[in-house]
Amino acid sequence: MAQKMLKFISREREMPQKRAAAERAHDFDEIYREFAREKAAEQAARCSQCGVPFCQSGCPLHNNIPDWLKAVAEGRMEEAYRLSSDTNTFPEICGRICPQDRLCEGNCVIEQSGHGTVTIGAIEKYITETAWDEGWIEAPAPRRERTESVGIIGAGPAGLACAERLRRAGVQVTVYDRYDRAGGLMIYGIPGFKLEKEVVLRRWEQLEKGGVRFVMNCDIGASKSFDEIRLVHDAILIATGVYKTRDIGGPGSGAPGIVQALDFLTASNRKGCGDAVPEFDDGTLNADGKRVVVIGGGDTAMDCVRTAIRQGARSVKCLYRRDRANMPGSQREVQNAEEEGVEFVWLTAPKGFTSDQRVTGVKAVRMRLGAPDSTGRQVPEEIPGSEYTEGCELAIKALGFEPEDLPKLWDVEGLDVTRWGTIKADFRTHETALDGVYAAGDIVRGASLVVWAIRDGREAADAMLARFDAAVAMAAE
Repeated sequence: MAQKMLKFISREREMPQKRAAAERAHDFDEIYREFAREKAAEQAARCSQCGVPFCQSGCPLHNNIPDWLKAVAEGRMEEAYRLSSDTNTFPEICGRICPQDRLCEGNCVIEQSGHGTVTIGAIEKYITETAWDEGWIEAPAPRRERTESVGIIGAGPAGLACAERLRRAGVQVTVYDRYDRAGGLMIYGIPGFKLEKEVVLRRWEQLEKGGVRFVMNCDIGASKSFDEIRLVHDAILIATGVYKTRDIGGPGSGAPGIVQALDFLTASNRKGCGDAVPEFDDGTLNADGKRVVVIGGGDTAMDCVRTAIRQGARSVKCLYRRDRANMPGSQREVQNAEEEGVEFVWLTAPKGFTSDQRVTGVKAVRMRLGAPDSTGRQVPEEIPGSEYTEGCELAIKALGFEPEDLPKLWDVEGLDVTRWGTIKADFRTHETALDGVYAAGDIVRGASLVVWAIRDGREAADAMLARFDAAVAMAAE
């Protein structure tokens, strides 16, 4: 067979075609079109097959990227899917929403040599969409059933990844979640233009077909106690995520028209799912016709500004206290937002709000980057006398998330937490201070990436299986 790889010199990097900004800014459909088979193979063939695959080490799941790129280039699509799914429970989701520019693609060897990284994320998405079309993706079907039972609290990426891995091993799995749909922030936090909801919902349906039991609209501590769940399962996974929003005060911070990012995004996503959302319909959580100011520079802020554009905002500005090079959000998302009409106001911080019955503006001050702190990151400093007001009718706070006080909410003793309020768990087994209770995802890490949650959920499942196997071996002695 002729050499199909190492084509990075003769073939330039290409992403799937991106819909024009004027078109995509009016709907919530995904903005990238699908690769055709020939184009996916051509782009996969750009991989250098380097001896030390930094793309793989840059991926939290350590996906076997070079091997499945070679399989795509050589037309072995089912093998590519098997390789991809061996290490990743939801590769089509990671292919859509992972910040590849900071992970696999950002560590690509040919990117470092100036030839442009392989389009790993787009090919990963293409592989799994092909697998869905061809019927290669099947519900988890264990070879034999086990008697052990696991309760998983939280139907986000960590909980679902753990459920899938346990169910394939034959464990009896029940997932409890406070919402009416599985997926967590993948359903109600991330907008459809990055992750269409059907992509998540079909995984939920597949897990149900495979025997995972879901108990939805179940708020632990209210509708069901934590101790009650522990009594009926051999092990528990806490995978609730972090939903408590960080806030800023200042004069006028309680005025109508100042909302939290998660409330804004949830209302928009529920509306897109066909739900009745009174706060959207009455304009409280709707940007239509308004001047919008979003405060923050992370991926949640990017989701908010791009959602506001699609809702028909008159103007959208994003205030961030550092410069573009130092923002935590994806640079790719910033570019997409700018193309769609968002204005970024760098080196600007909020000081308060003006209002007349409802919010009329954000009091802001210009910033400059001062000396580095202990982490090496430059500290923003106010520029004296630079205060001004950004006019708006809707101000959205996108300042990140913190963990809820679960020991208090669930009335459970012995569940240790860190000084940040996250659950304290062993970094290898994910077991907490409570025997048989594990924790994974953002509730341990703090607000992080979906790919890290998937990794944690898989590792927790493996630790539970090791525990069960050890118990079986001991009983047989």
